[in-house]
Amino acid sequence: MIGQESRFDFDRRRRIGMVEAIWGENKTSQQIAGILRELEKCNEIGLVTRVLPDKAKELITSFPCAEFHNKSRCLTIGTPPDPIPELGKVCVLSGGTSDITVASEAELALRLHGIQTEVIVDLGVAGLHRLFQNLERIKTAKVVIACAGMEGALPTVLSGLIPQPVIGVPVSIGYGVSLGGRTALEGMLGSCAPGLVVVNIDNGYGAAMAALRIMQQ
Repeated sequence: MIGQESRFDFDRRRRIGMVEAIWGENKTSQQIAGILRELEKCNEIGLVTRVLPDKAKELITSFPCAEFHNKSRCLTIGTPPDPIPELGKVCVLSGGTSDITVASEAELALRLHGIQTEVIVDLGVAGLHRLFQNLERIKTAKVVIACAGMEGALPTVLSGLIPQPVIGVPVSIGYGVSLGGRTALEGMLGSCAPGLVVVNIDNGYGAAMAALRIMQQ
């Protein structure tokens, strides 16, 4: 048994079509291992987010089939499903290379649900020409996730240029007044671009699940 301290939602995939993620940052290796063992019994995919390398190393000792994704700070068990082309593709964008951890978390979460993805990095508004150079590529996606720190302008600019749904992810990157992503969050929430969807700071997984819900309609 997992124990009273954990009540994992094993029915989530059947009920709403998504794998429940395990928040790894504040759990011990033993707590995570207990949940992963139950997932293995159910032949379910396991996604653990916010995992540092030392904790991942401990878990891989117990689960040799596990894979640590250093770029996204995630650990997975199980075989991802084949891509489902008819659902379309999600483009995951980052304003800069400092946003890549959050963007990679979103991309990995989507791949674990059979969604085709494309990651395009370093499209921040400080070099707006880079965004315009990739605009046609971006327009091939059904949904776009845009991760940005600093002032968080990328999702707003993008929402004024393309018809696809845009999900903004504020990232905790920036100097003092950026306040750990709070400035980016408030900028996205206050955006004049109608229809822009915004998730919480650094919440790549949440953005991926919002995109998944759109893709499955």
